[in-house]
Amino acid sequence: MPTLQVKDYMNKQVVSFSANTPIAVAVERLIKSSQIGAPIVDDNKQVIGWVSEQDCLDKMLKSSYHCDGSALLEDIMKPQVLSASPQDNVLDLASQMLGQKPKSYPVVEAGKLVGIITRRDVLKAVNQHLNSCYTRQPA
Repeated sequence: MPTLQVKDYMNKQVVSFSANTPIAVAVERLIKSSQIGAPIVDDNKQVIGWVSEQDCLDKMLKSSYHCDGSALLEDIMKPQVLSASPQDNVLDLASQMLGQKPKSYPVVEAGKLVGIITRRDVLKAVNQHLNSCYTRQPA
């Protein structure tokens, strides 16, 4: 069985933010990118947090009652972030994603952000793997 590695299916064009990014700016960029969340990185590209569309929506909804749009990502980001390595096996990551785990993971190598992998990317990898199994079986 071939090794399905995260590095072969991850998106290397990651939308990421700094902690002092206004939520409204982050939402605009998330919408344009179609990412459902994004890593928060420091000046050295080390992941220091995560923000999801759900986090943004919750804060924006609460802010809309007071017309207060001044919140920053540092106000809502989750500092504990589950991440993947480029060498991780996609099938192992797929198993992890079955529970209440995140739907996307930053991919980190040597402490630095190098990509992002989503449940859709993992589904694509597993689907390609299954399709290759069928083409290799004798008729």
